[in-house]
Amino acid sequence: MLKVSNIHKTFNPGTVNEKVALNGVTLELEEGDFVTVIGGNGAGKSTLLNAIAGVWNVDSGSITIDNDDVTNLPEYKRACYIGRVFQDPMNGTAATMQIEENMALASRRGKKRTLKTGITKEEKAQYHELLKELGLGLEERMTTKVGLLSGGQRQALTLLMATMNKPRILLLDEHTAALDPKTAAKVLETTNRIVSKYNLTTFMVTHNMKDALALGNRLIMMNEGKIILDVKGEEKKKLSVEDLLKIFEANGNVTDQVILS
Repeated sequence: MLKVSNIHKTFNPGTVNEKVALNGVTLELEEGDFVTVIGGNGAGKSTLLNAIAGVWNVDSGSITIDNDDVTNLPEYKRACYIGRVFQDPMNGTAATMQIEENMALASRRGKKRTLKTGITKEEKAQYHELLKELGLGLEERMTTKVGLLSGGQRQALTLLMATMNKPRILLLDEHTAALDPKTAAKVLETTNRIVSKYNLTTFMVTHNMKDALALGNRLIMMNEGKIILDVKGEEKKKLSVEDLLKIFEANGNVTDQVILS
């Protein structure tokens, strides 16, 4: 479903601020893979996610989604392939628009627009059922402005919107980092349920090693723009947080943030 071939990305090349963010990364995800990605600050996790999303072009290498070469496609043209949830709950939704209006926009992402009625009765009924599955009572508040929702409610809504059209790739960029532990656990539970229900190919960046081990069928660790660990199946299940810390330490990448996570 996703093939990343020998991609490189350097920021501010030729200056004192030069930073090699991706250094020959090669990665393949099969359909239905749920990959969690960990690594210290500057390891290249979010840079890789943003390269897949098309936020910026890579310097060299190629990116293919479902056999379509998207390497040179701008971000907006990758919208029909990708669903994405950001770290900041304020991103991914329009605060001044109603819940049902946000969902209508999400359902039309990557499609041709027409001059038909904004939201049909059938669509409202569909949105009601989808919201009901979240268990947050949002199905009774469909005309509420999204800006009035809590961070957790907004992030759950963003997740729902990102998966409405069954994207070929779901990108989760530390999407629970800004939430309190209880709310984060709820959003992760919802994430796992939606991914399993639709068998979505998912790429989730996280700093939380427990979450990285608990979720998905595959775990990747990055350091200095390279993938230094790639485990799946039974091998992943046998790993512990202590094992991951040892690998971090062996690569000189144990920071306060890693330990606290």
